[in-house]
Amino acid sequence: MTAPQLPPASPAAIDVLARLLTSGPIPRVRIARETGLSQAAVTKAVAPLINAGFVALDGTRDRPDAPGRPATPLRVVADAVVVIGVKVTADEVIGVATDFRATILDTEHRPLSRHAPGQVARTVQGVASALAGRLGAAAERLVGVGVSVSGDVDTAHGVVRDSPKLGWRDVPLGAQLEQRLGRPVRVDNDVRALTVAEQWFGVGASDVDSFVIVTIGSGIGCGLYLNGDVVSGAFGVAGEIGHLPLADQGLTCECGRIDCVETVASSAAIVRAVRAATDRPDLDMAGTVELAHAGQPEAVAAFDRAATAIGRAIAVVANLTGPEVVVIEGEAVADFDVYDATLRKTFAAQAFGAAAECRLELRPHTFDAWARGAAASVIRSFVRREGAPRA
Repeated sequence: MTAPQLPPASPAAIDVLARLLTSGPIPRVRIARETGLSQAAVTKAVAPLINAGFVALDGTRDRPDAPGRPATPLRVVADAVVVIGVKVTADEVIGVATDFRATILDTEHRPLSRHAPGQVARTVQGVASALAGRLGAAAERLVGVGVSVSGDVDTAHGVVRDSPKLGWRDVPLGAQLEQRLGRPVRVDNDVRALTVAEQWFGVGASDVDSFVIVTIGSGIGCGLYLNGDVVSGAFGVAGEIGHLPLADQGLTCECGRIDCVETVASSAAIVRAVRAATDRPDLDMAGTVELAHAGQPEAVAAFDRAATAIGRAIAVVANLTGPEVVVIEGEAVADFDVYDATLRKTFAAQAFGAAAECRLELRPHTFDAWARGAAASVIRSFVRREGAPRA
């Protein structure tokens, strides 16, 4: 089975296709204005993409009532490409199938009882195979499978170098899955992949040059989009604010270090603290939130500690990078009212100068959004023609 391949393209054509994906449909004149290309150069760049079926005329007119010849916008053909994205958590594997614009077409969730790499690989294989099977004829347009996990991930070689939540070190997950699936596989850090999705199909598509994604849930993550691109850093671990030593409680993190933000701010840390303080071993996160809403002192204190640590961490990032907006999302965001006031107060107190003008925005999402991030990482790699060499 041969997946779709982009035609040979110049850097200009790659730039144009990326803009159509993130901002389309848009007319050639706007593309020319935004890229600095002439309209003739834009037409030359998109011609092979149109011929190959990745780009088409939109069929609508841009301002038909305007004087002169109305422009016909260009658009990406959404069903030209299909992608599967998979998110691996500590207890579940979540998969989605998406089109070329990362619109979710189908989902598949399966429980994960053990973290042995072989078991995880088999579960991911099952999720991806189920989704591919339900695609029917569209499976012929499947260009790759993206898999996201927490921790330190070497995307270029498909290796999970260190994932404390899974107990992994130096696991060649990409190679294992390519052997099982017989398709290209891109392994990425989960928050970085989520940031790619926001770059191409979310907040970054609205003319925001720099933003930060902060995720609150089983871990505290951070993705950086600065001056027009996602930051990975020289070693692929940029944005690990969950492991900044800002908790001030003397607690040991699951990574083995002391006073990481996650020691007081992860969902498990909050529940653990309230269970111990109230002698309620039966409490879960929902029960802990309920206690906080009722004003129970130990629960309120636990969420205040979490919010203070996260607020400090966001201020550090804002002071260092100066983003226009910080988007706070993740599975615990549905309960953000218990964090909100303390987090914002702490951020305002610690943000320096103009960094305090950074907006804090809330964006609830489901675990499917994490899997969509893995799919978006594949889409970006496909458009940019980024290979993934295996060591």
